[in-house]
Parts: sequence; structure tokens; C-alpha cells
Amino acid sequence: MKDFFICDCSQHENKVITSSFVVVSKQVKPKKTGEPYLALTLGDRTGQIEAKMWDNVEEAIDVFDQDDFLKVKGLLNKYKNRFQLTIHKVRRLDEADVDFCDYLPKSTKNLDELWQVLVDFVLTFQNPYLKALLQAFMADEEIATAYRSAPAAKTLHHAFIGGLLDHVVSLFYSCDLVCRNYPQVDRDLLLTGAFLHDIGKIHELAYTRSFSYTTRGQLLGHMIIELEMLHAKAAQVPEFPEQLVTLLEHLIISHHGHYEFGSPKLPMFPEALMLHYLDDLDSKMESMRAHFEREVDLESPWTTYNPSLGRPLLNRAKFLDKKAPAVTAPATAADLATGTASAAVAASVPSSAPVPMTANSESEGIPQNQTPTLPGLGAPDDKKEHSQVVTAACGVKF
Repeated sequence: MKDFFICDCSQHENKVITSSFVVVSKQVKPKKTGEPYLALTLGDRTGQIEAKMWDNVEEAIDVFDQDDFLKVKGLLNKYKNRFQLTIHKVRRLDEADVDFCDYLPKSTKNLDELWQVLVDFVLTFQNPYLKALLQAFMADEEIATAYRSAPAAKTLHHAFIGGLLDHVVSLFYSCDLVCRNYPQVDRDLLLTGAFLHDIGKIHELAYTRSFSYTTRGQLLGHMIIELEMLHAKAAQVPEFPEQLVTLLEHLIISHHGHYEFGSPKLPMFPEALMLHYLDDLDSKMESMRAHFEREVDLESPWTTYNPSLGRPLLNRAKFLDKKAPAVTAPATAADLATGTASAAVAASVPSSAPVPMTANSESEGIPQNQTPTLPGLGAPDDKKEHSQVVTAACGVKF
């Protein structure tokens, strides 16, 4: 049984640990002397850690490959403010010796309840063709099962089992809210685009041991796969309008929003533009949440560099969790007239007292008869913002 997880690193710093991991990546690199060493990324359900093996490398190089399970003994310490494992011994494990649930991160939410949120949303559609299309997708047992399980990405955002469903449910809520401010937007079309925009990930990504790309995913990418899936399902809906297929195709191929990010076309109508920006927002918010969680043990409010966002991040809670300085009352007209402004009375908040902070976690009320309830949040009119409630195995809020 696995008794050490990567999220426990802070409790074992500068100690020798023995535990099992899945090999996320494996590289053989040369030392300055020309001799080889192993540079690994190891993972379990709570995260990933870099590992190096400097000695006896020749004996271990051919013992294991990427996606294998390993029993590892090594020293856990920090390098450049990040935990790293220096491996002393390594042994490959058979599948029979491991519990797969220990190695892949998984959504902490009830996936069946999340799926029901999508079902309830689709029931509110006014467009009969779009409603029938999504119901055809959801009635496909193979697609429905994969949609519940797939991650939304390999590493960048929602990279956990159930991540695709988690991402799309969050996106549905955002789309529904924003549509209220833009009545000219076709809500059903936008939500259909949200459902379809990443559905190809169920075939693009492999997620049985670690997250990687399938051969088809590498060669085609999820957008091409999604177009194929759209055409197949639209053909099952009697008299599905060809113009509507064209709009859905554009939603799919333009949702990355930029040529350099993989979209062959830029968003060219309101629903496409809105889908791109809301998808990008939800992805980046999740990327921030996960980065803060990985670095929850840092004393500084600043994190290390986040490659996907291209910047270090400021942990607001840590930044504000400090002793507040004395607050001086503003000078009055009388003070200015008498020249005693510098002796203005200090405010009632003492210097030793923290400034009380109230999280702005309430959104505007949403009629319950219009929007399904997100599991774990209660009714929509008192739901907390998504970034505060999505937690992974080790749990952190920002």
C-alpha cells in the first residue's frame, strides 16, 4: 500500500523516503564528465516531482520506461525552491502490485452529479436540433463514459480524471451567466459549442497510467477528431440544418482564438468569440488554482515561474495574511489650518491587528428554474465562485 504521496513532501524534507510512483517522463542525459544520468518526472494522484539518478545508472536505464510503475528509494530535498528526489535505488513494479487509483489525479467532485448538470442544461434548450444533437452524444455509452473520465489536457489545465467534465460544467455556467448580459447571443448555440469544443480529447489523450497523447491525437489533434464526431452525430438527427453544422464547425476550429495557438480560423461571430474567451478564462483560472496548490508550502506569497501562464503568481491570501500597519485618519480642514495635520489621530485599527478581509464569493442571484445547480455549491443563487471550490487531493483555496 502506498503510504507516501507527493503532496506530503514538506513533512519529509531532507529525509530518505521509499515509495512507488508512475514514470511520467524519462530522459537519459550526460553529466559534465560525459557519463549518463537519469532525469525523471514521477507522479502519483497528488502531483508530480522531478527526480534524478546519478549513480549506478547503467543498471537502471533498461529496467523501466515511461508509464511504468516504480518502487523508489531516495533523498527528498529542495533544489531551486522546488522538491526533488535523488534516487538511490529503483525497482520496476508489476501492475498486480499497484492500485491504479493511487497514481492518477482525479476530480474530487461527484462525476455523476456533474454529468446530470449537463443533462439538465440541455433540457432547457429551445433549439430542437441542438437539443437532439447533444442528447445523441450523451446517449452514446462509449462517449458518455469517456467524457466523464477524460482529462481536459495533458498538463496545462484540468489535468486530472474527470477534468474534461469539470471544465465543461464550469464553462456551461459561465456561458449561461454571460448570455444574460448579451441577449443577442444564441445561448443554445454557445452551450453546444462548449459541449463540443474539447470532446475530441476523449480520443486525443491516453489516461490509463499517466497522461499522454494517442497516436491519433498526435497526428490529427482534437479539433479534427471533433469535426468527425460532429458529422457522425448530426447525421443521426433528421433534417439537421447544414448551416447549423457549419456554425458548429466554426465554433470547434476557432475556439483557441489565435492562429499561433492552433486555430485555423479566428472567431468570426459572437458565440465563437465568447466561447474562446470563456474557455480561455476557465482554463487559466484552473491553471492558477493548480499552481497555487502545488506550491502551498512556499513561505513567500510569490510562486515560482508558471510555464503555461508565462509568469510567477502572487498568492493573494498569503500576501494579505500579514500584520496590517496603523491606519492614520485623514487630516481635517482644521488640522490643515492650524498646521497640526501631521498629528492626526491614528485610526481605530491597531497596528497589531490584521485587517479583516471578506472574500467576495457571492455571485448575483440566478433563478433556480433557469440554471441547474452545481454539485457541492448549493443553489445557484448562493454559490461560491468556481475557483474557490475546485480542490484537488491536497486541497487549497486561493
